[in-house]
This record gives sequence, structure tokens and C-alpha cells, in this order.
Amino acid sequence: MKKTATQKPIKEMTVPELEKAIRHHNDLYFKQAKPEISDYEFDRMVERLKELKPQSKVLEEIGSDLSEGGGKKIVHSSPMLSLDKAYSLEALKDWAAKLHGDVVASPKIDGLAIAIHYDAEGSLDRAETRGDGLKGDDITRNVQEVGDVPRKIPRGPLEVRGEVYMRRSVFKKYEGSFANPRNLAAGALKQKDPKKTADYDLNFFGYELLGLDFDREIEKLRHLKKLGFVAIDAQVISKEPEALQKAYDDYLAKRDSLDYELDGVVYKANEVADQTRLGASAHHPRWAIAYKFQGDSGTTVLREVEWSVSRTGVITPIGIIDPVRLSGATVSRVSLHNYGLMKKMGVSLGAKVLVMRRGGVIPNLEEVLQKTKKLVEAPERCPSCGSKTEIRDDFLYCTNEKGCRSTRLGELRHFVDVLEIEGFGDKTIEQLYDNGYVEDLPDFFRLTKEDLLNLERMGEILATKLIDNIQSRRRVPLAQFLRSLGIPELAKHSSEVLVKQFRSLERIRAATEEELSAIHTIGPVIAREVVRGLKQKAKTLDKLLKYVTLEERSAAKQGKFSGKSFLFTGKMAAMERGEAEKKVQALGGEIAAGVNKDLDYLVIGSEGYKNREKGNKWIKAEALKQKGADIEIISEEDFLKMLE
Repeated sequence: MKKTATQKPIKEMTVPELEKAIRHHNDLYFKQAKPEISDYEFDRMVERLKELKPQSKVLEEIGSDLSEGGGKKIVHSSPMLSLDKAYSLEALKDWAAKLHGDVVASPKIDGLAIAIHYDAEGSLDRAETRGDGLKGDDITRNVQEVGDVPRKIPRGPLEVRGEVYMRRSVFKKYEGSFANPRNLAAGALKQKDPKKTADYDLNFFGYELLGLDFDREIEKLRHLKKLGFVAIDAQVISKEPEALQKAYDDYLAKRDSLDYELDGVVYKANEVADQTRLGASAHHPRWAIAYKFQGDSGTTVLREVEWSVSRTGVITPIGIIDPVRLSGATVSRVSLHNYGLMKKMGVSLGAKVLVMRRGGVIPNLEEVLQKTKKLVEAPERCPSCGSKTEIRDDFLYCTNEKGCRSTRLGELRHFVDVLEIEGFGDKTIEQLYDNGYVEDLPDFFRLTKEDLLNLERMGEILATKLIDNIQSRRRVPLAQFLRSLGIPELAKHSSEVLVKQFRSLERIRAATEEELSAIHTIGPVIAREVVRGLKQKAKTLDKLLKYVTLEERSAAKQGKFSGKSFLFTGKMAAMERGEAEKKVQALGGEIAAGVNKDLDYLVIGSEGYKNREKGNKWIKAEALKQKGADIEIISEEDFLKMLE
């Protein structure tokens, strides 16, 4: 087996080996967006080279796109430099001591850096990736399909730099096939067909504005918002160590609640005078630095792989590792994503691996650092029922779709969880299934108290309570009922969209794949799974309807707002937002779930509209209008006149 540089411990690597490895992995990351090692491991190699040979020219190349070829290149108006990194609070304090003024702190987004140019008329002229820092790939057509990127701004010529990223909520659809959102966003942005870029629902944060003079860094970010961009979240703090640490702690505390990946905090000199005085090296500006989150990644050894069967029949690998401390907790189990990705990573028993917590309960295996010859193969038999397994795309499946114990138990658990039938824990459900009392979803409603009393550790009081809990769920909202069936892709959002569109179960069941595909935010993948799932569950569904009464969506009231959708944002002066929404509904209108191309009216609160305080909804609506959406952005006063 051919050995790579990463298979040798970093402390044992010579200067030439380090330089070669850094060049190789730098190229994979910035040119091809296909990293083979984690940021953590790459940073360790860089730090080691700095110790051994601080004058190495390779240190000036980090971030460079070293490979030739590819599509059309665009030369940057000025170099797009990397950020220097601090690995301790002491290093951060040393950096801040060089400043005379305050600091701007912002999250370090794990995305793809790009530059967007607008001409004298304010029209989007061209855009390119960071590339080698001097020139990047032309993505002009693709960037127009990225959310939050306006095609026209109020003035020009200007250049806006920032980060393209994929929201974590969007990435959930692809989580089994890609290791992280950044890799997927990079590939999506470089699609040959720009229309395919739009399918990935990317977003953009702006953090740099060239072409205008400012005295302070924070003023750039405020002006970006006025131009119609979503600027990076930022706060002005003092350069004192306590303030620097507090900003770090604040972003770390809310990391899991944010809808984007961040792996640290970026600190910049707020005073442009400081920025000018400190200048830049060939690699990074000396007036900015990144302080990465500590403790949420670590190296350990993979000992075993266990296989778990989901309710959809997918068999997923779970890694058993030597215990390691991550984010204050001891971890001994990690997700190995799916079979296909596990194979691509070269997962092997006894391998040295890097594991990382990215906001989930179970951390992920990020990279294999040192492989062994004991490669992990897919089991030929299902670990639950012993049936044959098969590989479809990157996923391993149990072929016994209807009879696999783990799959059936998963479906039963999902049903009671979604319908919120309390008291049915895993052990109770397992006993009911193993004793033949509950084998399919309708069986819950046929249970008697006598059935339950035959179970272990079941008394009269608990049995009565469980039966009461079941009977209390005989009336169910349609969207909740659809989710409870456990059909792939029929989750909270898609079920609510279908109920809003069709209003009854009968009409949803009668809808064709083509009709579903045409609905905004549904698309062909969800449509195919829903149609197939409803057909497969037809008998179960019909049986359930004998016990359950559905709360279907009544026909919309007719009125002056019939067929129109509204969304409110900002503080209302004349009435509470909830009251305004009720008035819309009373007049036949609907309340939209968010800003999209189908929205009719975005109503801005009185004070926000007057002061032109553009929040994310306003900015996104303007961006969609530039792309052809027929959205009217109105003030609270305009809305009140419509009510008259």
C-alpha cells in the first residue's frame, strides 16, 4: 500500500516532507475543493514547518491554487489573502497588543471565499473564486443563482468579497453523501450548468467592500447592508483580553443554534488607520487573525465498526473508538456517515483517525490519518434479521423491507413519537412487537388493557394510562398524520406544503409525481418518494383511517386577499404581528412560511421601513425581485390602507 505524507507522524516529518505535504493538501483544498485531511491536521503541519523553517516559501503559498488548468481565470483587483491563525489566547493577546483602537469580532464561516464586481451602473459584472489569491475561477453565471447576491446594487463600481456557504438545514438533505457543507457548496458553485447551482440553495455573507473609503471596519459592514447584502454578523469590542475571550465564548455558546457552520472567530482591527499601519505579508493581513475553536476535535484509534438498521432499511456504520475528550465530554462512538463515504475515506480497524463534533450528539469521523490493512467491508447479511444486504449508490440496505425487526421497530417508534403518544418507550414497543400485539401502525389503536398487562413490569395504572394516551390521539392534524407514516422525504416542511396545496388526504393521494414536482420547494426527489411511499403504505393508511379522524385544511375564506400571501417582519406599531396575520386570513389571504419567489407581499414594520433598516427578509426579497420574482415590499402603513 502506497504511503502518503499524512501517514507519518507530523513530529517525525522532515522539512522537505512537510513542504511537499502542505503543497499537496493546499492544492486539494483550494483548487479542487476535495480535501483529504482536516483543517486541524493541515494547521498542525503548517505550525510544525514554522517551527523548523520559518522562512520557508511554502508558508507564503498557503491558500494558493498551485495547479494549472481549469476554466476561465479572472485576476483579482487586489490579492485575496488568507488569515493568520492564533492557537492560544496568549497569541491572540500578542496580536491585539499591536493595535491602537478597537477590534471587530465576527464568526469564521466554513465556506468558499469569492469576489463579486459591480460596474458603474451597479449591475453585477463578474465574479470569481479566491483561487490562488491572485486569480480565481470565473463563476459569474453561477453566482447569480446564489441567494443573497443581488444582481444590481444602488451604486458602483464596487467590489464585494465574502463567503458562499450552505445552511446546515439545507445540508441535512445531503448529509449521508457528503462529509460537510463546505465541500458540497464548493462543488455546487462550480457546476457547468448554472441552473444546477440554484438547486443547492446556497447563501452568501459579505464581509469586505472595495471601492469606497471608510474610517472603520464596522462601517463597511453597515454599508454592505444598505447595498442589499447580508453582512457577516459582527460586534465591536475592546482589544483587552477579557473582551477577546468573551467574544470567543459567545460565538462558541450559540454555535449549535446557528444555521451555518463556523469553526472559530475572526478578529480585525476596527480602525482603518491601524490596518494601514500594520500592512500585510505575502500571505496574510497583519491586522486580522482567526482564533479557531478548541477542544471539538481530537485524534484517536478506531477499534470496531457496528452496523445499525434505520426505519427506512438503511444500514449505517458506527465507529467504536478509544475514548477521547471533545467539547468537555468523553466520546467513544462516532458516525461513519454511510457505507460509500466510509469506503472513500479508507476506514480501517486500528487506524488513527480525527474525530470532530459539528453540533450533533454523535461526533463524526472526519479523516483517516494513518490507515491499516484491516479495511472495513459491508456485511453481506443484515445485522438485525439476517437477510441479504445490497448496495444502492452510497448506501447499504437490508432487502427485507417488510420483515426486518429493526426496520419495523423504527417505524413503530417514529409513529408514536410524531403523534406524541406518551408512555411508549423502546422497551415497551419491543415487547409489544415481539409478543405479536403490535406489528403495524394501526395495531396501536387495537390494543387493550389486557394486552398491556401481559407485558413485563406493566401494572394496572400504567396500562390504563397508556390506553388513554392512545385514545387521546384519535383526532390528528393532517400534516402530523402524514409525517407519522415514516415515508422518506415526507418530513415537517414537505408535509405542511402538501397540506397547504391540496388541503385533503384524498387529493394528496391522487396527486401525480409531475404535479408534486411542480410545487415550489418539493421538486422531483421528494415527489418520487412521496408517491412511491403513499402507494406502499396504502393498506396501512386505509386501516389507520378506521381509527383516526383527520383535521384537514378547510377551504380558504373568500375575500379581498384571496390567493395572496403575506409575510410580516420587524416591529409593528399599530397592532401585534399575530393580529395582523389574523386579519389577512379573515380576508382570504395566507401567511407565508418565509421569503420565496411565490410570496406576494412582504410587510415591513413602521419604524424599520422609515429608517430603512433592512433585515434578512427584506434583503432576500429584494434579491428575488431582481431575479424576476413579483414580490411587493410594503410598509405597515401601506398594509393598513389595504385593510380599509
